[in-house]
Amino acid sequence: MKIWFDLSNSPHINLFGELIHQLQREGHEAVITCRPLANTVALLDLHGFDYEVVGEHYGAKLSKKLVGYPVRVAQLRKYLAPHRIDVAVSQSSFHSPVVARLLGVRSIYMNDNEHALGNVPAFLAATRIMVPEFLSLANLKRQLANPGKVLRYPGVKEGIYLWSLQQRLERSAAGRSVAAKPKVYIRPEPWAAQYYKGERNFMDALLLGIKNHADVTLLPRGDAQAGYYHDARFEGIRVIDSALHIDDIAPDCDLFVGAGGTMTREMAVLGIPTISVYQDALLDVDRFLLQQRAFIHRPRLSPQELLDELATAKRRSANEGLLEKGRQAYELIRREIVQA
Repeated sequence: MKIWFDLSNSPHINLFGELIHQLQREGHEAVITCRPLANTVALLDLHGFDYEVVGEHYGAKLSKKLVGYPVRVAQLRKYLAPHRIDVAVSQSSFHSPVVARLLGVRSIYMNDNEHALGNVPAFLAATRIMVPEFLSLANLKRQLANPGKVLRYPGVKEGIYLWSLQQRLERSAAGRSVAAKPKVYIRPEPWAAQYYKGERNFMDALLLGIKNHADVTLLPRGDAQAGYYHDARFEGIRVIDSALHIDDIAPDCDLFVGAGGTMTREMAVLGIPTISVYQDALLDVDRFLLQQRAFIHRPRLSPQELLDELATAKRRSANEGLLEKGRQAYELIRREIVQA
């Protein structure tokens, strides 16, 4: 079977990486496309995948996204037509189900963000819609999802791959040496996301207020954001210009602060003390994890509040319940892909 994965954002490499390798071991062929958004290309290189960059990202403005959407659909269709794929698989790639429909093949579309407008064409075109168990049916219907297409998987998206990494990450964390200063990793807000309506650069005061009290590493979402934080004001903060594997972050982190997104949820599921400073309406997945007490939500976090949390922060064991659900979800997705 020839399986097309459109990995349209950096979290999708971790999400589908092990699954792609397993499918290849089972004799299937993977065709991988991506677009140059955030750290996607760098992570694909880091993991050693063969891929094709198709199209571009059109920024945060809705008008540019609307113009660029049919352009990338056409580009993907042209690239894929000779490959004669059997099934399309994607997470939050609004293009993938539409291209699959044009090619006459079935598609599996996964999403856990009910605020993304691109869900509408993706839901309409997809053969199968896979969402986490807690995602609101009302939100799905609001975006024109046919309930008959919907298959709910257990747990959260991050569990689908973290279950297979947990033991390795825990061994690495146990072997770390004691640092002179506590290590704080920070992930800023998504500048290029259509769904994000919160403030921009609101974490500047937080960074400036803690940089002399902690070993701070900033994980930017793309080159433009990295360039902004290379300003002399932020001297002393390590700004990562290339992709970092989760193996490099999780074992080294005493406290993670994220303005929403997959990385924040990854750390929370792994038991790393995590604070979300996301300033827009919370997603269903974040409300679910808050109910699980997996992280703290403080959208107006001050430097002193962060330092107070850091003083008492302790790693917990990873959330075994969510990791087991992730293993079950992984198998469910694999079976859905390879079904005749």
